[in-house]
Amino acid sequence: MSQQPWALILGVSSGFGAAAARRLAQAGHGILGVHLDLRATRAQADELKAELVTLGVPVRFHNVNAAAEPRRTAVLDAFQDEFPDAGIQVVLHSLAFGTLLPLAVGETTVSEKQLDMTLQVMAHSLVHWTSDLRRRSLLRPGGRIFAMTSSGSERVFPSYGPVGAAKAALESHVRYLAAELAPEGITVNALMAGLTLTPALRKIPGWEQLAERAAALNPSGRLTEPDDVAQLLIQLLHPGSAWLTGNVLRVDGGETLAG
Repeated sequence: MSQQPWALILGVSSGFGAAAARRLAQAGHGILGVHLDLRATRAQADELKAELVTLGVPVRFHNVNAAAEPRRTAVLDAFQDEFPDAGIQVVLHSLAFGTLLPLAVGETTVSEKQLDMTLQVMAHSLVHWTSDLRRRSLLRPGGRIFAMTSSGSERVFPSYGPVGAAKAALESHVRYLAAELAPEGITVNALMAGLTLTPALRKIPGWEQLAERAAALNPSGRLTEPDDVAQLLIQLLHPGSAWLTGNVLRVDGGETLAG
């Protein structure tokens, strides 16, 4: 059996996914990354991949829709064909593609298709990837699964309803997956980062005001950064964290303490 530890990162090319990839590669993990970038942002993904390769670990990126079943199958088939004895030690679900529109009140409201897509990408895909990894015996005892959530699962922000619903569903999936996988020694936790200047944040209407308020209220004196989350993720790989599962862990420097 291969001794090379691997991390699967869904949403690897920017934000939390990119920061985690750097930290995990520095810690010796091979990186199996999935991202969806068009021409305008593809160079950023290519640059990250080249950077990770210099750290001396195997790196495989797939520019596909992570929520599409045929693409998921193709990614895992390719991985197992190339590394038949490998296993996935770490999974990070950091997909940030969804619709930002009011649910029912406004000139334009979310459509049924848009709502379904947002839930599928940002919540249900965690279940499908986890199920496929387990069915293929790629998840090994001691494995760690993390999913990026946000305070929008419990608070209200303008036009955030579809994504907020997806984050709430994601947290529920985390709890149930944690219970199902606990007998196999695999933990599942959600990481709720504080407000962070990521590409996903900049798509939210009024994000500048949200960032200004969060920075002013945070008792740590600044906004959360992607690497804050990545550093915590590395700490949670320690065997001593094996009893921590099914939780929503706030990684925000105390941002939510101030309202």
